[in-house]
Amino acid sequence: MSKPAEIPLDRRNTNSLWCGVLVETLVRLGLQQAVISPGSRSAPLTFAFARHPAVECIPLLDERSAGFFALGLAKQQQRPVVLVCTSGTAAANYLPAVVEAHESGVPLLVLTADRPPELRDCHSGQTIDQNKIYGDYVKHQHECAVPDASLAMFRYLRQTVVHAYRRTLAPDAGPVHLNCPFRDPLPPLADQATMPSEKAMKGFFNGISGETFPAVAAKLPPKRWSTRGVIVVGPNESLDGKAFGRSVGRVSRSLGWPVLADALSPVRMHAAQAGHVVAHYDTLLRDESSATALRPDQVICVGGWPTSKVLRAWLQMSDPEVMLLTERAANEDGLHLRTRVQRASLSAWSAGFSGNRRANRFIQDWQERDRRVARQLSAALKRVAGLIEPKWPGVLAAKLPIGTPCFIASSMPVRDAEYFWPAGNLGQRLFFNRGANGIDGTLSTAMGLAHGGSPTVLVTGDLALLHDTNGFLARPKLKGSLTIVLINNQGGGIFEHLPVAQFEPIFEEYFATPQQVDFAKLCAAYGVDHVVIKDERQLGKLVAKLPRSGIRVLELWTNRKQDAAFRKQLFAKVAVG
Repeated sequence: MSKPAEIPLDRRNTNSLWCGVLVETLVRLGLQQAVISPGSRSAPLTFAFARHPAVECIPLLDERSAGFFALGLAKQQQRPVVLVCTSGTAAANYLPAVVEAHESGVPLLVLTADRPPELRDCHSGQTIDQNKIYGDYVKHQHECAVPDASLAMFRYLRQTVVHAYRRTLAPDAGPVHLNCPFRDPLPPLADQATMPSEKAMKGFFNGISGETFPAVAAKLPPKRWSTRGVIVVGPNESLDGKAFGRSVGRVSRSLGWPVLADALSPVRMHAAQAGHVVAHYDTLLRDESSATALRPDQVICVGGWPTSKVLRAWLQMSDPEVMLLTERAANEDGLHLRTRVQRASLSAWSAGFSGNRRANRFIQDWQERDRRVARQLSAALKRVAGLIEPKWPGVLAAKLPIGTPCFIASSMPVRDAEYFWPAGNLGQRLFFNRGANGIDGTLSTAMGLAHGGSPTVLVTGDLALLHDTNGFLARPKLKGSLTIVLINNQGGGIFEHLPVAQFEPIFEEYFATPQQVDFAKLCAAYGVDHVVIKDERQLGKLVAKLPRSGIRVLELWTNRKQDAAFRKQLFAKVAVG
């Protein structure tokens, strides 16, 4: 990549030169995008980012939505995105997105403007304590010095920004916070400060680059592998799904082990690459005889555990020896098994495997049961004439164009994907906010994911969309297209599967919480296209050819209680054959 041209630094006042140094340093490191919300105290940062031609600046009104939009941008290319806001509660509105970025390992650099120290703790307007406002949810936080026009302080700023940017990056990526205090004048009005000369700052940015040092390849530890083992692949947003699948497949074929692949992993979309893939483990493990017959002695977990509660309970019952492969320093084993952690990349670690072990009775048993369940689920869904929630995963898996980015909302959509998205080879890229597993920022994250990229799809329930309707404010700024598959079941469908569902009348009002919103009118208010989907054929036709620009909502009306009962009856029948 060619080095960006250095632009003249703005020397009109101390703040403008200070922020010009900050932004130029970030550009040299590889920064390409900044999401900026309006405010006065952040004016020096806003002017510096907006005037730099190498940075795409996206202004968004609502900081909460802006945080998730930046999260989606960072997910798209797995590179840092900057967030800029003014002082006060604006910074607090970033917290949900910062939490998700921390839990899912997404690189964000949060720059919060602030009052200088003399204007704090004295009831000065729009001022709160912003130091460590994100607590332990950032990898690093620093209170920057108040801008000072000395060469020594500019050197301090340069080093601080380089360190902060690099702390956002892999192998243990995540959010970083710099709190940035400013004195007046905030806009680039001339002051009387004596600036370092251009000659003194000649070559100031030399040597700064985004180059990172490659990780040391992991050596395969000596190990006796059982003939009764499984590979469990959790959610993963790999940029190269095919390479990810090949790495998993190398291990699967070498050991002769089945691969239990979460729908949110690239494995289900690159099944031919990934070895002995099993997609319907959640259903078949609901049968006690299958759960017993398929118990493993050893498990390799790639990245983290899948969504499936059935799988998690089965693993805890089986109590196998576990090797968890992860690049992150965080504790990824929520099941508290007999786990040994291997900190390495999948590609490096899998390179130690080779060959193609002949399939034994254990893996044949897995594959036969998986094929049986797949046939029965498919037949049961075909017998249902109308639109029901479990149908959308099959439609999207078959009809979405090759490589389509598809964001799956939390709660019921992610579970239906787990249950019903079949193994295939169309390479769709599934994205998600499964760090904290919340519905916060669902629309805004998908908007960021779509911005500047390929036509993108969001699958969401009605409550998750309503929780983040301010995300539609980004519509005029969106470069690209987003198709929203809206499953409107009048409330929180996930709660119908929990014990609390039996407690009426409290359940419906306080848990299911149905909302009385006309989505056609809501879409019209934001200038968004809206289509009511009548059947799965219409849905398939509309997702098979995605628009190049704009936003459209494809609304599917479903019955929450009937669909919950259908799932329960289906799983009970199919699991036992």
